[in-house]
Amino acid sequence: MKLIQLLTLSLLFFICENSIAQNQQIVKAASEKWTVFNRDVNYSDGVIHLNAQENDGVLWINDENFKDGIIELDIKGKDLQGQSFVGIAFHGMDNKTFDGVYFRPFNFKNADRNSHSVQYISMPDNDWSFLRNKYPGKYENIIDPVPNPDDWFHAKIVVSYPAIKVYVNNSDKPTLEVEQISKRKDGKVGIWVGNASEGWFKNFSIRSK
Repeated sequence: MKLIQLLTLSLLFFICENSIAQNQQIVKAASEKWTVFNRDVNYSDGVIHLNAQENDGVLWINDENFKDGIIELDIKGKDLQGQSFVGIAFHGMDNKTFDGVYFRPFNFKNADRNSHSVQYISMPDNDWSFLRNKYPGKYENIIDPVPNPDDWFHAKIVVSYPAIKVYVNNSDKPTLEVEQISKRKDGKVGIWVGNASEGWFKNFSIRSK
């Protein structure tokens, strides 16, 4: 089993003071590890920040072909209705074709919508709206215990094709348990944010079988 600790690299980048020249070096070094789509990226104190823009954005890990294994990271979004979709893309072919698991922090404590707190998607044909209409309640779920929507929470995504299990804040019980819709068994992996969303991510790790 292979362990990759990628976000620890950003900690090394910030050993020196953040002068303009050093910031340029940080961006250059980071660009060799990541490829970003439809977002601006900021690195600070071990945290990766993706800004808010229209449509989805992904920060792909270069040269990593993920099959089965465990993806773990800490995530922070916002308690802002319809503007905080934060998660992971995996088994990706390109910027539009991938499977993913993401969270809606603004629904965590919303009694009317907390069943939409965590979501599985298989893009491009099986987005959240299609899955919710065709399979209500199957590919999304409540999170219990409920995380603070404005604070960091820990996510663990276990992929053993076709099974996907999602654990939040080190719970022993899966928050979401589904079978992957796509036939892809490997592909790119990265950090994902949805339309009009920004997100913060740290302590990212992959354990591949």
